[in-house]
Amino acid sequence: MTPLSPRDPAVETTDYLVIGSGIAGLRAAIELAPHGRVLIVNKGNPPESASEFAQGGIAVVLDPADSVEAHMADTLQAGKGFCRPEAVEVLVKEGPDRVRELIRWGARFDREQDRYILAKEAAHRSARILRAQGDATGTEIMRALLAKARQFQSIQWLVRHFTAELIVEKERCIGAVLLDGSGGVRAIGAGAVVLATGGAGQVYSRTTNPPVATGDGMAMAYRGGCVLDDMEFVQFHPTALVLPNAPAFLLTEAMRGEGAILRNLRGEAFMKRYDPAAELATRDIVSRAIWKEMQDGKTSHVFLDVTHLNPAFIRERFPTITQTCLRHGLDITRTPIPVAPSAHFMIGGARTSLTGTTSVDGLYAAGEVACSGIHGANRLASNSLLEGLVFGARAGAGILASFSEGAVEPGAFQSALAKRLPEWLTPSSVFPTELAAATQQLKETMWNRSGIVRDRASLTEALKQLERWEPLLSAPIASPSEGEFKNLVTVALLIVRAALLRKNSVGAHYRSDDPAPDRSPEPRHIAFRQSDHPTGYWA
Repeated sequence: MTPLSPRDPAVETTDYLVIGSGIAGLRAAIELAPHGRVLIVNKGNPPESASEFAQGGIAVVLDPADSVEAHMADTLQAGKGFCRPEAVEVLVKEGPDRVRELIRWGARFDREQDRYILAKEAAHRSARILRAQGDATGTEIMRALLAKARQFQSIQWLVRHFTAELIVEKERCIGAVLLDGSGGVRAIGAGAVVLATGGAGQVYSRTTNPPVATGDGMAMAYRGGCVLDDMEFVQFHPTALVLPNAPAFLLTEAMRGEGAILRNLRGEAFMKRYDPAAELATRDIVSRAIWKEMQDGKTSHVFLDVTHLNPAFIRERFPTITQTCLRHGLDITRTPIPVAPSAHFMIGGARTSLTGTTSVDGLYAAGEVACSGIHGANRLASNSLLEGLVFGARAGAGILASFSEGAVEPGAFQSALAKRLPEWLTPSSVFPTELAAATQQLKETMWNRSGIVRDRASLTEALKQLERWEPLLSAPIASPSEGEFKNLVTVALLIVRAALLRKNSVGAHYRSDDPAPDRSPEPRHIAFRQSDHPTGYWA
């Protein structure tokens, strides 16, 4: 596709538009490719997504001694009664077939002779974590999916394009408006649109997510009329690297599964004081335990210690982590690793059915941007890669089951576009002049006021600060950076408002002013739809 001059709109159509190129987006595109033209849009370059950085593995039942019933029970227990059982059942039952399919497509998972190596992670009763290259599972899955997708001539790619807005006409999503890096505008009409944009970790100052994870899909879905569920449930990964001039690099839960010990600055192993499962407790418990130790000791970190384990085993089992730490001057086989929690996974998102449909006709969602109900109030480790595979494929199949042949009628699309195009082409003056500083202020507000531990006072203060930017949520954008800031503000407001509405502590949502855990009388979900803004409602 040829470049556009600044602010010069171009209109094109395709059969299927997939926004995002992580595991969920690629798997949906592969499902759709034999049946029509697929356009994959990515604001970076494939494989730039959170999927690529997934270390620990993919949870799946491949061992005859394990069972899908056990995997389902572990998922439901981690979710604290807030999971949708029918979604969990689909995940664990279809997961093995989706993984075997991936293996047929060339994915190379770690083996010992004729069997796959399966690791154990926190809150799993069995070893069922399939891994690749020790701690590079996401990279390997993305490699295999990209290779498969590139076999289809019907799949086209549009990289370095920011999706500014969904086009919704008569309560049906018929396409999207995109911006390129120079400010050029491109409008894409499609018979069906798949949101696979990932999460929103960048709403926090400390996150394991890549820079592209700015909540774009969730914010666009909200503005397009979608119902969003469970936005208060933000999962913090317990162990991310804390070193000067180093990013919050994730240290996989598999390290604790292999025997790593969490120690405070006095060298004490502290986890048994917080949970009988110690280092293998669920992520919410481990994150809060580390946070408490940090607050009590007035420190910025604790230590993850693998120095008691065989150095050769550590180097072989965790090569990416070993080499990354060495680049920052830390030999993890000899020195404990300074770690602290970081924002990691958005459990909430656009409410979807088991086939990826949202509350807006023609719009589907899969992966972290979606809320199918699998994770409940707290995601079980290593279920997210499986979710992307299973529900990416299901979203594609769901579209095919209901799709009428051909793309959106160009005349109808252009008519709808003409009504709204002026608002996308008119620069706005409501955005902060110092956008980078405002973005950092938002991130710090969320980390300090709506983070691992919250209360009514802190959330109210966060809301007060965020509401200063609320007028820009209806403003057109002139650049991708303005679009990202607009989306971060949208998602931050939804997280804070949901957290204020859920007054009790459950799973990843912890209120220090009501700390009794998991005492919600029933698994109700807080939902938001733009027409209900800002109060939300129970569903």
